[in-house]
Amino acid sequence: MELPTIASQAQLKGLEIVGTGDALHNAWLEHIKEMLREEGEGIYIYPTTNTRFIITGEVEDIKRVHHLILFPSLSSAEDMHEKIKGKSVDLDQDGRPHVQLNGEELVDIAKDSGALIGPAHAFTPWTAIYKEYRSLRECYGDQLSKIHFLELGLSADTEMADRIEELQNITFMSNSDAHSPWPHRLGREFNRLVVKDFSFREITKAIKREQGRGFSLNVGLNPLEGKYHKTACTRCYLHFLKEDAIALKLRCPECGGLIKIGVADRIEELASWKSPHHPSHRPPYIHILPLAEIIALAYNTHNLNSKRVREKWTQLVKSFGSEIKVLLDVDVGEIKKVDARVGEVIENFRKDKVRYIPGGGGKYGTPTLGAVKERVWGQGQRKLSEF
Repeated sequence: MELPTIASQAQLKGLEIVGTGDALHNAWLEHIKEMLREEGEGIYIYPTTNTRFIITGEVEDIKRVHHLILFPSLSSAEDMHEKIKGKSVDLDQDGRPHVQLNGEELVDIAKDSGALIGPAHAFTPWTAIYKEYRSLRECYGDQLSKIHFLELGLSADTEMADRIEELQNITFMSNSDAHSPWPHRLGREFNRLVVKDFSFREITKAIKREQGRGFSLNVGLNPLEGKYHKTACTRCYLHFLKEDAIALKLRCPECGGLIKIGVADRIEELASWKSPHHPSHRPPYIHILPLAEIIALAYNTHNLNSKRVREKWTQLVKSFGSEIKVLLDVDVGEIKKVDARVGEVIENFRKDKVRYIPGGGGKYGTPTLGAVKERVWGQGQRKLSEF
């Protein structure tokens, strides 16, 4: 995950701007300075591939809530580093430092440094704002008016989040963190923005929906593929109805593991409406599958790094320019000319016909073209449920 590798893989994926991540870490800041040059206002470029970056970071507050930060410059990140260094014991040991400040205090510091801040992966059950709080105001207090965006995370989408009334005026980001540079992780979720040019000022206008700027598309995994979509055991991944999980005091009767309430059940608790109320500014949300997973489905393999999957992925990307073009933009008929099997699966996923064995408890869901079998504990006894 060094910047040259991220830059080369982002180009193959079709990403025009990538977040650097970890910009509050001194060693990573030095790596950014060494590898990138400033192209324009708040945008940095890796010269070899011309991949653009925006300076980003993430922190964990005193309540173990994660916040995503977008910086207008390296100096802004350095300024915030100085302001929080007395409040963190691992600022230069952990890329996502733990800070002894609450959400309201962090917003105040980010604002003074010229940065934008908002909830990261807002619904996940370990370190998200809705894990800890029932509302944004409980977290951000009097600084709530400075919160303009929320990161949905892998286990939620617009259909789910727009059931919560307080989020009607918030811009949703469908980006997510990546712990691997390879295209089935990097850019598995992304956004399309309407902007005049590549600059931090224009990105800010898009987030705030000012002067005709905005988000024109959210793209992400089907929430069923997210690691925490369903309520499940974190050890054996057995799924539970929420009421059963609570009755069992969040301990799995099969293995004794901890049961985590899933994002779907948490949103049900927070929901203002039974169905989503999309505000007029909300863009379409497209469910996506990484191309490697599509190829694996087409050729009935679970190994995303097999020789066949790698060769087919390279062939398609070379033929059409980037993975995102293959997934969203290229006519299916043209894809079928290169590979009929892959073209057929892409056609199915574009029509939302791919099915999923839901994820939960920290295990990703699995796309499938066959029947879905979900292991669910129900009515006090273990059973298999088919959907």
